[in-house]
Amino acid sequence: MLIIGVTGGIACGKSTVAGMFRGLGAEVIDADKIAHQAMRPRTAVWKKIGELFGKDILNEDLSINREKLGKIVFSSTKERRRLEKIVHPVAIKAIKKKIKDFSNLKIQPLTIIVIDAPLLIEANLTSLVDVLVVVSAWRRTQMRRLKASGLKENEAAKRIDSQMSLRSKIKLADYVIRNNGSLAAVEKQVVRVWKEIMAKLATDRQQATGKNF
Repeated sequence: MLIIGVTGGIACGKSTVAGMFRGLGAEVIDADKIAHQAMRPRTAVWKKIGELFGKDILNEDLSINREKLGKIVFSSTKERRRLEKIVHPVAIKAIKKKIKDFSNLKIQPLTIIVIDAPLLIEANLTSLVDVLVVVSAWRRTQMRRLKASGLKENEAAKRIDSQMSLRSKIKLADYVIRNNGSLAAVEKQVVRVWKEIMAKLATDRQQATGKNF
């Protein structure tokens, strides 16, 4: 089993890249999706968030209004860290369980797992991955994408600035995928990274066993 961590800044397209890895044969664990599931109504996480931020962040169906919660936590480092302290332990536990489940399947000679997580480095999940891929984009590209999603310029800037800098993430990366242009250009980079990882795996296996992989 090989685990690839895919992370990057907000609006850099990490989930797009993770999806491309899925198309090449990887199993993908979506950390954002896991976190959202953990926040479903009447779960322990949902109750703690409600107690911390109040009922005003709830929709009529009792689900958490992510827009309202986002405005709170992206305006205050203290509030964001309080939220992460609630969500991260539960999400990390679920990610580890999914990794274990995939390892037990043994449906192919080698399972490649991609962990798609925006805060993979910040949440100290790098110890779980064998290869770290950082997806980057120019700040102006991030701003344009965030504003296109409905955020105001100051809100978009706050969300970018709330995260660990892309420069710092890139320093830790095994591979960097630049997402400033077309999807075709991104896919070309993903395929190149995939081929390099597979080639290295084959070499490592051959050296370990003395046989062709």
